[in-house]
Amino acid sequence: MTRKILVTSALPYANGSIHLGHLVEYIQTDIWVRFQKMRGNVCWYVCADDTHGTPIMLRAEKEGVTPEQLIERVHDEHTRDFSGFGVKFDNYYSTHSDETRQFCELFYQRLKAAGLIEARSIEQFYDPVKAMFLPDRFIKGECPKCGAADQYGDNCEACGAAYAPTELKNPRSAVSGAKPELKSSEHYFFKLSDPRCEAFLRQYTHHAEGRLQLEAAHKMQEWLGEANEHKLTDWDISRDAPYFGFEIPDAPGKYFYVWLDAPIGYMGSFKNLCAKQGLNFDDYFKPDSDAELYHFIGKDILYFHALFWPAELAHVGFRTPTSIFAHGFLTVDGAKMSKSRGTFITAESYLQQGLNPEWLRYYFAGKLTNTLEDLDLNLEDFVARVNSDLIGKYINIASRAAGFISKRFDGKLAAADAQLPAIRAIVEAAPRVAELFEAREFSKAMREIMALADGANQYVDSVKPWEMAKQAGKEAELRLACSNSLNLFRLLTVFLKPVLPAVAKDAEKFLNIAPLTWADTATLLPAGHAIHAYSHLMIRIDPKQVTALVEANKESMAPMKRRAPIRDKNIEKHINKLQSDNEAAGALTTENIPQISIDEFAKVDLRVARIVEASHVEGADKLVRLLLDIGEEKPRQVFAGIKSAYDPAALQGRLTVMVANLAPRKMKFGISEGMILAASDAEGKTSGIYLLTPDSGATAGMRVK
Repeated sequence: MTRKILVTSALPYANGSIHLGHLVEYIQTDIWVRFQKMRGNVCWYVCADDTHGTPIMLRAEKEGVTPEQLIERVHDEHTRDFSGFGVKFDNYYSTHSDETRQFCELFYQRLKAAGLIEARSIEQFYDPVKAMFLPDRFIKGECPKCGAADQYGDNCEACGAAYAPTELKNPRSAVSGAKPELKSSEHYFFKLSDPRCEAFLRQYTHHAEGRLQLEAAHKMQEWLGEANEHKLTDWDISRDAPYFGFEIPDAPGKYFYVWLDAPIGYMGSFKNLCAKQGLNFDDYFKPDSDAELYHFIGKDILYFHALFWPAELAHVGFRTPTSIFAHGFLTVDGAKMSKSRGTFITAESYLQQGLNPEWLRYYFAGKLTNTLEDLDLNLEDFVARVNSDLIGKYINIASRAAGFISKRFDGKLAAADAQLPAIRAIVEAAPRVAELFEAREFSKAMREIMALADGANQYVDSVKPWEMAKQAGKEAELRLACSNSLNLFRLLTVFLKPVLPAVAKDAEKFLNIAPLTWADTATLLPAGHAIHAYSHLMIRIDPKQVTALVEANKESMAPMKRRAPIRDKNIEKHINKLQSDNEAAGALTTENIPQISIDEFAKVDLRVARIVEASHVEGADKLVRLLLDIGEEKPRQVFAGIKSAYDPAALQGRLTVMVANLAPRKMKFGISEGMILAASDAEGKTSGIYLLTPDSGATAGMRVK
C-alpha cells in the first residue's frame, strides 16, 4: 500500500550560515525522504527559513538593510548550501509569508476562543541603553536550576531546564551588556498549564504511543512531572515592539513570538507547495488524516516540538505529528566546533575547498542512529573510511570490470548468474537494509552494505578478470565475470542511492539504465544490455584537502589590544562590603593570605573531571555522591557538600575541576577520593556555591596549570 508522508526538518534561522552541524539533520532527513521515494511512497519534504525575531532586526540594522532584504539574501545562501550537499526539498520557503501569517492568526483566534489565551501584565527585562524589551535569547546569566554560567533567558544548554528570563541569576543584556531593568508590559500567554493541555500531553508524549524516542519520552515525562505536580507553565507567545514579525490582530505594538510562528512555518511551506502542485492541504492536516507527518529536529528544541507544538495543534483542530525524530549534536575530533582550531566549518567553505559533498553524506550516514546520541566527525577517520569504503570497496567493483566489457564485448553484457552467492546475498539483504533505512538506523545499514561490498570484491578477486583477459579461450568466462561484477555494483548502488544521489545518477548514466528504485534489488540486467564507457565516479580524499579545509576555517589568533578593565560601581561596592565584613570578622583578605611558592602550588594536581554519575547520599543533608572521570581506568568517588545548590540529576555529564592528589578521606558514607572546586561567598553559604567549569574543548583528565 502506498503511503502518504509529509516530512519536515527544523527551520534554519535566517541570521547565519549553514555549517556542518546543521547538515547532520538535513542530510539525515534527505536520506530518509529519498529512501521513501525510492520505495514508491508519496513523500513530500518541506522546510523554510525561520525569519522573525530580534536578532534579524538587529543584524539588518547593523548592516544598514531592511530585515526583508537580509532574509532574502540569506534565503539564497541557504538554498545554495543545501543544494550543494544534495538536500532536495520539495519546497524551501520562508516563514515571512502570507500563508504563515494566516495560520498564525488562525491559531491565535482558535486558542483564544477555546479559553487557552490569556493576557496578563508581566515584569520583563528592558535594556536601558537600547531602549527595548529584551527577548529571552538576548538575556544571559546563570541558570537558576544548575548554576551554569552564560545561559540564555529561556532554557539552559547545560541541564536542559526551561525557565522565565526573570529567574536567571546575574542577568545582563546580550545587546549592550547593560544590567537590564524590570518593566511591566502586557503579554499574551498560551495556557499550557491548563488541565486539558496537561492531560493531552501525558498521553501524547508517552513512549508507548510511538511518537517519541525512548530518551525523548523520558525527558518529556520528567518535564511533565507526576500527575499531581502540575509542572507545566504557561507560554509567553507575544513580544513588544520594536520587533520583526507578525503583529497580533487587535493588539497594536504586540507581535507573535518567533517560536510561535516557526513550527507554523511547516504548514505555511506545505500550503505553498499545495498551491504549486495541486495538493489538498486538508488531506495531510485534518485530525483524521491517514497521511503520516514526521518532524526531524535537534534534541535542543525537543521541548518546543514535543510540548508546545502538539498541544497547540490538538486544540486548534489540526492533526498532531505521527512521530518526532530528534538527533544529537555534532562534534569535530571529539570537541565542539571551534573557530580557533578551524573546525567550525561552514557548508560554503567545504564546497569552496573542492571537497566532494557525498563524502560527508556517506560519513554522516555511517555515524547516524535513531537515538539522541551525539556524533563525531573525526577528520582522520573521515579520510580513511571514505577511501576504504567508497573507493576501495564500492567504486572499485565497477572500475575493475567495466573496461573489459567496453573494449572486448562492444559494451554488451552477458546474462548474470542469479545464483551467484554474492548476488543472492545482496538480493536477500534488501528487506533487512530497507528496515534499517526505515528505522533511521543508517550506521547499521552502511555496515551491512559494506559487508555485502566485501563479498562482491571477494568474488572479483576470485575470478581475476585482469588475468582472464590475458588467457586465450577465456572470452565467455571473462564476459560473465565482468557482467556479474557490474550487476553486483548496480545492486549496491540501489542501496547507496539515498546516501549518494549524485554518484547513483552518474552510475545510472554509465550503466545506461532508468533511475533506480528499491524494486530493482530484485532484478538483474538482461543479456545484451549495453553500457556506456566508464569514467571515474569518485576519487579518493587527499588528506591535504582536509588540512587545507581546517586551515581555511581558522580564526585569526592575532593578539588583541589590551583593554582597560571595565569598572562597575555596584560590583566595587559589593566587593568593598565583603572585604569590610571579612576584616571585621578577622577573615583573611587577599592582602593577608599567606603566599606560597610556585613549587608549592605545583604540588596540587588539578584535573578536568567529567561527572559520570551524581546521586543523593541517604542520611546526608548536604552531600552529593559523585563519580568523576579524570582519564583513569576507573572513575573516582567524591562526596561534595553541594546538595542545596545543585540537583544531582542536572550534574551528570558536566565538566568540573578536582584536586586529584588529595589524600583519600574515610567518611561515614564511604571513601572520598578527591575534592571538586567551587566558588562561594565570603561566608561559604551553600546558596552561593558555584562549581568551576572549564571552557569548551577541555576533556576529562587534562591537567589544570
